[in-house]
Amino acid sequence: MSGRTWEDLAVIASLRRQRATAPRQTGLTMIIDTGLGLRATEDVLEVAGDFIDLWKFSFGTSVFLKREVLRRKIALINACGIMTCPGGTLFEAAILQHHCRVYMDCAAETGFTAVEISDGTIDLPAHRRQRVIACARDVDLVVVSEVGKKDPKAQPALADLAQQALRDLEDGAQWVIVEGRESGKGVGVYDDAGLVAGGAFDVFASAMGPLVERLIWEAPLKSQQAALVERFGVNVGLGNVAPTDVLALEALRAGLRFETLKPIADGLAASGDWIPGQLEPAPAPGLVAAGLTHV
Repeated sequence: MSGRTWEDLAVIASLRRQRATAPRQTGLTMIIDTGLGLRATEDVLEVAGDFIDLWKFSFGTSVFLKREVLRRKIALINACGIMTCPGGTLFEAAILQHHCRVYMDCAAETGFTAVEISDGTIDLPAHRRQRVIACARDVDLVVVSEVGKKDPKAQPALADLAQQALRDLEDGAQWVIVEGRESGKGVGVYDDAGLVAGGAFDVFASAMGPLVERLIWEAPLKSQQAALVERFGVNVGLGNVAPTDVLALEALRAGLRFETLKPIADGLAASGDWIPGQLEPAPAPGLVAAGLTHV
């Protein structure tokens, strides 16, 4: 029997080896969960759990789950080493009425391991944002902040978002999400058609330097994910990924989708390492058995 494993039977094997493994510090995948049940959650974890880093209960949906169901669901995810987060909109709704410590204590007691701190809908002055980050860290919650506004008519300058991301990291956020919403259109680095605004990535890269690796870009559209992988590489942080799309995203990262395999094939053809019309020599039977041939 060949000594090769299935995952090595592709030109992208070396690219896959570049992929950060869990627990990842860069290249996080954040999924957006709008209401999976316990069985569906188990299925996602079984199939794709190794490639999920942050599980966001979006739109405040966690408040509608029966408390025991919510606790069981969070426990399932936490047991796989995946961070669980109630999402930024719920935080913003809570902070309108409660002290930040009340929200953080409740999140921790419920079983969440992380919180998203955002001001996509409300206004949160810098001193309060800093205080909220401290509140979360005081109860050992991982802080994932978010920069950007949800209203397409009130979009901050990209340079301002980059500076806010740097301040959040300095204040104790572990990662920073760049707002893209679930639509990926008309907010953050995306125009109304969902295309990446010219030079947008360079604004963040120039302002943040190596800390740009601590960003999680909300990128619900495949074209956006491909553009980010092309610009920042296989270990770029990507968010607002549907639970059923996690493996498809991993394939995109690793050069197994048209958008990322085509540049590899073109490069090999240009270097002469891949000549489409040239037949490869037949391998000797002994080499096949030993798994020592090229595919």
